[in-house]
Amino acid sequence: MQYDYIVVGAGSAGAVVANRLSANPGNSVLLLEAGPADYRWTRVPVGSARMIVNPAVNWLYSSEPEANTNGRRIPVPRGRMLGGSSALNGMAFVRGQAQDFDTWAQMGNQGWAYEDVLPFFKRLESYEGGGDDRYRGRDGPLRVTNPEPREPFFVAVIKAAAEVGIAHNPDYNGAGQDGIAMSQATIASGRRMSTTRCYLDPVRKRPNLRIETGAVAEALLFDGKRCTGVRYSVGGERREARAAREVVVSGGTINSPQLLELSGIGQPERLRSLGIEVRQALPGVGENLRDHYAPRTKWAIGAKGITYNDTARGLGLVRQALRYALTGRGLLGSVGAPMRAFVRSRDGLAAPDLLLGWVPMLMEPGPKGPKIARQSGVTCYAHPMRPESKGHIHVVSADPNKPPAINFNFLSSPVDSELTVRAVRIARAIMTAPAMAPLQVTEMAPGADRNTDDEILDWVKAAAETTYHPVGTCKMGSDAMAVVDAQLRVHGIDGLRIADASIMPTLTSGNTNAPSIMIGEKAADMVLRG
Repeated sequence: MQYDYIVVGAGSAGAVVANRLSANPGNSVLLLEAGPADYRWTRVPVGSARMIVNPAVNWLYSSEPEANTNGRRIPVPRGRMLGGSSALNGMAFVRGQAQDFDTWAQMGNQGWAYEDVLPFFKRLESYEGGGDDRYRGRDGPLRVTNPEPREPFFVAVIKAAAEVGIAHNPDYNGAGQDGIAMSQATIASGRRMSTTRCYLDPVRKRPNLRIETGAVAEALLFDGKRCTGVRYSVGGERREARAAREVVVSGGTINSPQLLELSGIGQPERLRSLGIEVRQALPGVGENLRDHYAPRTKWAIGAKGITYNDTARGLGLVRQALRYALTGRGLLGSVGAPMRAFVRSRDGLAAPDLLLGWVPMLMEPGPKGPKIARQSGVTCYAHPMRPESKGHIHVVSADPNKPPAINFNFLSSPVDSELTVRAVRIARAIMTAPAMAPLQVTEMAPGADRNTDDEILDWVKAAAETTYHPVGTCKMGSDAMAVVDAQLRVHGIDGLRIADASIMPTLTSGNTNAPSIMIGEKAADMVLRG
C-alpha cells in the first residue's frame, strides 16, 4: 500500500486536502476516515439534533470536571464520518475578522495575514448572496447562502438591536464584521453543504484517490526523523500504508494531538510515563486549547405562533415537514443559530469582541437527543470571541481507542469572565428593548434576580457549555510551544504536516468551520508547491 500522499481524517480540512492533491492524476492519494461514509440525517439540516448524541457518527468526547464548570463534564461533540464536523455542525458560515489572521502573521506566521488567506476563502466558496466580489467567491466547491430575515421574530430582533446601537450588516463576511444579521450558512436547496458533498462526492471516481472509512489511525510510521506512513485498523484488522511524499494529519483539535502523542511526538515525560517511545520532543503538543465558553440565556415568549415551540410541535411539525419538502425552508432547513450579532464590549475597540446567537425555540433533553420543549421561547447564547483562557488535551493511555483527557481551564483568564458578563448584559439589553415588547418576553435564565457580576458568573459556571469550536492544540508558530511552522510542517519531523483547526494559534472571531476549510485549501496549496 504505497501512495504519494496520505491524509488522515476526512473532515472539514482533510476532505479539502484530499480533493486538491488528487486533482493531479499523477498524485496517488489515500484518505483515511475513522467513521462511516454516510448517514441519512446528515443531508437534512435539522439532522444536527439527531447526530449530536449519536456515537455512530460522533466521537462524543467530554471534558474533565473543573472548578469553573462547577464540576460538570462539558460535551465535546466531534464529527466521526466523511466530512467530519462539517457533516453534523450547525452550518453557520463565519470567516472571522481580518485582524484574526493579521494577528497570526504578527505572531511570526508569514503568509497567514488576511490578505494572504482571503484568496483561499474566495476559492472555497460559491456565495449565493449579494456582497462585494472583492471579498466573496462565486465559483468554489462550497455553496454558501445568506437567508433573508422573513420571520417576525428575526425582524423584531433586528429592530431591537438597532434600538441599543447595533446596526444590521448585510454581509459580515465582507468588508467588516460589525452588526446583526441572519446567519450565512453552508445550506443550499434545503440540503447541508458538508465537505463530503462539496469536495468528495464530485471526485470519488478518481482512480488516483482511495477513500477508506472505518479506518482508525493508531500511529504514524517513521524512518528516523521522517514520517513515512500510517498504521491503522479497519474492523480490528491492522494495516499499514506508506507515503512516498507526505502524510497530512487532519484529525482535528482532539484527534491530531492524540495521534502525535501516540506516535511519540510530544512532552517526553508524559509519553514515557505511558510507555510510549519518544520520537520528537515537542512540549506544545496538546497545549493551547481554546474554545468558546457560551452561556445560553433563555427567554419565554408569550405571543403565540412566534417560535418553533408553537409552530413545530404536533401537527405543526407535519406542516414544517411539508414546508421543507416544498421550499427547503423552515425548521428542517434551518442553520443551528439562524441569527447572530458581532458586537463590541465597549467603545473604542477596533473590532467586535463579543458574539450573540439566537435560536428561535427552547430545547429539552430527549431519549434520542434534544427535543423541542413545550414552553414557547428563545435561546440566545453570548460569549467573548477571542478568549484568553487556555487548556490542554493529552492521551492517558497508549491505547488509541481510549479517549484523551480534555481540560479547558475556562475563565482562568480574568478578562474572559469580564467579557462573558458583558455579553450576557448586551443580550438582556436587546431582548428587553422596546421592539421586543409585542412578543411578551420574559427572562428565564439567568433570571431577573441575578444582577451582579458575581451572580451572573455563578450561573455561567453552573450552566454554560461550549459552541463546539475547539482549536489550537498543534499551534502554528516558531516559539518553544509551537507544533508546526508557517508551512504546517511538524517541527523536527520531515514529511509530516497538520491541516485542521488545531494549528490555529488563537481562536477566530466566530464559528470555526469556514476557517478550517480555508486551512485545508491553503495546506493543499503549500503541499503542491513543495
